[in-house]
Amino acid sequence: MGIGQGRAERARPHYAWVVFAVTFVTLLGAAGFRSTPGVLMVPLEQEFGWSRATVGLAVSVNLLLFGFSGPFAAALMLRFGIRRVVCSALAAIAAGALLTTQADQPWQLVLLWGVVVGLGAGCMATVLAATIANRWFVERRGLVLGLLTAASATGQLVFLPTLAWLTTDVGWRWAAVATATGALLVIPLVARFLRDWPREVGERPYGAKIDDPPQATPATNPIVSAVDGLRLAAGHRDFWLLAGTFFVCGFSTNGLIGTHLIPASIDHGMAATTAAGFLALIGIFDVIGTTASGWLTDRWDPRKLLFAYYGLRGLSLLLLPTAFGAPQAGLILFVVFYGLDWVATVPPTVSLASDIFGRQRGPIVYGWIFSAHQVGAAVAATGAGLVRTATGDYVLAFLAAGALCLVAAMMALGIGRRREREVVVTPLVPGAPLVR
Repeated sequence: MGIGQGRAERARPHYAWVVFAVTFVTLLGAAGFRSTPGVLMVPLEQEFGWSRATVGLAVSVNLLLFGFSGPFAAALMLRFGIRRVVCSALAAIAAGALLTTQADQPWQLVLLWGVVVGLGAGCMATVLAATIANRWFVERRGLVLGLLTAASATGQLVFLPTLAWLTTDVGWRWAAVATATGALLVIPLVARFLRDWPREVGERPYGAKIDDPPQATPATNPIVSAVDGLRLAAGHRDFWLLAGTFFVCGFSTNGLIGTHLIPASIDHGMAATTAAGFLALIGIFDVIGTTASGWLTDRWDPRKLLFAYYGLRGLSLLLLPTAFGAPQAGLILFVVFYGLDWVATVPPTVSLASDIFGRQRGPIVYGWIFSAHQVGAAVAATGAGLVRTATGDYVLAFLAAGALCLVAAMMALGIGRRREREVVVTPLVPGAPLVR
């Protein structure tokens, strides 16, 4: 080998960063659907006379399937490959969003936006980020998780103001079309550049040592793998602590603020586009907060990070009703304070799941933990709508979410404190080496 050739090989970036870039853009392109329910709620109420509780039911179904499909999506990625699963998921999101434009009955909204988009979205959740980080990275894993998680917030930043403008000035159906278009545009990129394992391009995971055991592709049934992951995790106390804290995370983010902040702002006399701008600002600060969280997760105790994140989020939600009643600066302060914390909980939660249950099992177990996140989101999406219908405002919903976040902060400190049962991580492939 000549000197020039050796330098060229050393200068070539590791393909893990190509996979990271494609995944970031994929999550960015698919993020529009997560912003859409908030801008559609009032237009659907005005056009069809559906209550916010009715629309909230469709959102709840979406959030539940978004969560519960996660562990099965992780298992499908293990069995059939990331590329196939992601392309299928993007196609499902596009189809569901486009067909929603023809819906005129609540059950159709539940079927299309709730079931079809929800199932597709489950494969585009943070389970994908966890799978990519665990397969392709040994070093910088926390940072990669933070950046990939922030991609959804960046997508919210890119899409939300446009979706709000389309809904207000053109019609809500065009917002659904824009969501579908964003998903479709990413499919060719995924098909061309995304790879399932480092060995497919002749490399090891980024930062892996020569003597590290090779990664094994499981041959087991994906459903069996997903259920087996739950069976393994359910006997471990830390799983329930992680699931409980993530339930609160979903309750206080996607379900409450993501779904109801825009309608709540409209209740206080704010224009829909202005309210969407505030939610987009949350996305801006979340990019900063979640990226920093990933960097911190590589260096600090993840339990202490979760304690800080949930505690600060709880305080911000307790103060939100006051911010609505104060001058606009009060709401801006909430957006900054809350936005830095929006999904900063993901990197330390994924890190703890991988440390406890192993790098191969970790994404599947995290998928079940994420299911709890979406149960919390679904409860908040429907519950906050019922609170608004019964009381005329969202004050009780915001206060309840703030209190739950303070409870979650204390729960986070208990993770790993006491081991009732040792976790025995078995290889997914008979005879394969154990990878933790």
